[in-house]
Amino acid sequence: VQLIESGGGTVQTGGSLRLSCEASERTSSAYGMGWFRHIPGKQREFVAAINRMGATKYADSVKDRFTASRERGKYIASLQMNNLKPEDTAVYYCAAGGTLDSVAQEWAVGYWGQGTQVTVSS
Repeated sequence: VQLIESGGGTVQTGGSLRLSCEASERTSSAYGMGWFRHIPGKQREFVAAINRMGATKYADSVKDRFTASRERGKYIASLQMNNLKPEDTAVYYCAAGGTLDSVAQEWAVGYWGQGTQVTVSS
């Protein structure tokens, strides 16, 4: 399964960006889709996840600012990021796994996207 990412870019503090991720196959291995991010000097961290039924999980640091969405039954997920902060600057990686819980834990992720840079300037 390939995960094709789009979106990202540079925005000022308080701005918004939208990331999208499409799985190349309709497979149970992509029932859960989500995002991690890697900030230089830190470990990759979980950001958000959504399953086919629309159930979601978020990291506390992005709750109420980021929203994951997915058309029910489809294998395209989006992450709307609002009120962005400089500390959100990172490479964001799309992730896919069999369940919502599996895609929220780095060790359980089955597939990764290529990553896309998000930069928030102050």
